[in-house]
Amino acid sequence: MAVTVSTFQEMKRAGERISMLTAYDYTTARLVDAAGVDSILVGDSLGNVMLGLGDTIPVTMDDMVRHTAAVCRGTTDALVIADMPFMSYQASVYDAVVNAGRLVKEGRANAVKLEGGVVMADRIAAITAAQIPVCAHIGLTPQGVNAFGGFKVQGKSLDTARGLLADAQAIQDAGAFAVVLEAVPADLAALVTERLDIPTIGIGAGAGCDGQVLVNQDMLGMFDGFVPKFVRRFAEAGALMREAYADFDRCVKDGTFPGPEHCYAMPEGVLEELRAQEEREGQA
Repeated sequence: MAVTVSTFQEMKRAGERISMLTAYDYTTARLVDAAGVDSILVGDSLGNVMLGLGDTIPVTMDDMVRHTAAVCRGTTDALVIADMPFMSYQASVYDAVVNAGRLVKEGRANAVKLEGGVVMADRIAAITAAQIPVCAHIGLTPQGVNAFGGFKVQGKSLDTARGLLADAQAIQDAGAFAVVLEAVPADLAALVTERLDIPTIGIGAGAGCDGQVLVNQDMLGMFDGFVPKFVRRFAEAGALMREAYADFDRCVKDGTFPGPEHCYAMPEGVLEELRAQEEREGQA
């Protein structure tokens, strides 16, 4: 049965945990969906893991529409949420609604996600008024990395903790159906979860959230570099892939691939007839 925004609410009320993973392409989306994961986030993290841009800032609406459409073509049951990229909603309410509409109309997303709390409440309200479900994102918001001065845990002081609680309430009041809490102390995230009627999805926010999300490439071990503290590697797919690529390279170079079982046979007699015909033509 397809997961919807109503399913999220029902799971929160029933105390059932919500699973979410990122995906950015058709093939991966099919695998995540078949595994029974509740939701797929087409994150602007594609700037890091798919496009090699280093951060999410340069990601465009066209990037998000293209990748979201590919994911949706590979998804049957999971709720697909598409990130709104940097400057697709910050400048005005009008921009926010129009660009959210593109992700739903062209990308076929079920919902959109945007970063920010109190200051983005009017955007959330306008998008939801246009019948587009919104998942909010507070705490560490990667699009604001330059304002934060880096990727830092948010809500550790009295003032910032109060601000996070205010953000959470504001986005719920504005109509968001869920909120991602990123890089927030576990105790504070649990308090936010307790106070909100909408589900919280944690990433580096502890086990007290209603659900959890991870970047696909992080949880599969596809990076050798920095691994955030909150990431658990559920497989070492990166090592397996490198081994397979090296094996392919070796087999091509030593001539063991392709083997007879990978080749197509010529119908008996055709090649002989071809040679005989060429010989006759050469004698003419």
